[in-house]
Amino acid sequence: MYVAVKGGAKAIEAAHRLMAKRRRGNPELPGISLDQIREQLGLAVDRVMAEGSLYSPELAALAVKQARGDLVEAIFLLRAARATFPRFGYCLPVDTGTMRVERRISATWKDLPGGQLLGPTFDYTHRLLDYSLMEEKEPAGRDGPAEIKGPGMKSPEMKRPKALKALLGEGLMEAEEDDGREPGDITRQPVDFPVDRAGRLQNLARSDEGFTLALAYSTQRGFGSVHPFVAELRQGTLSVEFTPEELGFPVTLGEIDLTECETVNQFKGGGGQPPTFTRGYGLAFGHNERKALAMAIVDRALRAEELGEEIKGPAQNQEFVFSHSDNVEAAGFVSHIKLPHYVDFQAELSMLRQMRKAANDDQR
Repeated sequence: MYVAVKGGAKAIEAAHRLMAKRRRGNPELPGISLDQIREQLGLAVDRVMAEGSLYSPELAALAVKQARGDLVEAIFLLRAARATFPRFGYCLPVDTGTMRVERRISATWKDLPGGQLLGPTFDYTHRLLDYSLMEEKEPAGRDGPAEIKGPGMKSPEMKRPKALKALLGEGLMEAEEDDGREPGDITRQPVDFPVDRAGRLQNLARSDEGFTLALAYSTQRGFGSVHPFVAELRQGTLSVEFTPEELGFPVTLGEIDLTECETVNQFKGGGGQPPTFTRGYGLAFGHNERKALAMAIVDRALRAEELGEEIKGPAQNQEFVFSHSDNVEAAGFVSHIKLPHYVDFQAELSMLRQMRKAANDDQR
């Protein structure tokens, strides 16, 4: 039972003023600008855009600033803003095969057609603090992307073919065909179980990165059966198109940065299906590869029932994953216990006293 708390308006206003003061920090220091957040804390901005379901680096940077760097709170702010914007329709599906890649790697093919491109990555750093950054000095090193040349490699702007094309050509990889159904929109319709794959991928794209990462890790460790190969992880820029009703033909709205991950997983076959490779898929706004990789692993884990596999871990359970993966919902439900529960507690306190009295009476 919730009860209204009277007389707290002045305290709440004071708390808001104190929060604004803490957000600003030492007034003798220059305030941080949205441009600085967007350019120098780009990975935080990308995460907020991905889980906030709104591609707007400027608004995501504003949310990070307003939330004092609390990314879950920033995601909540961005989603709240998103809900107020008019919606004109849906853009046309993007073809990630036409992506102008900044980073493209594969753990399955060394000589990847089109070449591998390391791009900006933490993968090969020593994870040592760079104390030169304390004095705003740039670290020593080469500028520009690090590249592994391969067959067909011409320039950083070249559009690379999808890595799984060769396996599809040999019939060793499951083919994915458009069933013609219009995918639902989980931001406008409530999730209804069982969820189709389009809905599952939408949910995972908005899911909390830490939760999704933990689920992916759990299934790799044995609470499931997904331990894949990374067929391809690519990050780069794509154009987005929209067809206005009054024009009847597509127009380009702009460009967005995306990270895509496709994984290869072994499938022994069954139910009339021959042994083949199956895939997991992840896609996220910005440079967001840990999320895209974890998403691809969990996507494949959630296909267990479809592929006739034994369900033995939480990452394979749709209801468990989708009922707990949204950080805005989870944070709200966990944080609500900070609100007044005076009546509930007094009821339990009274009950506990009665139970102890009854127990003492029985011992006499």
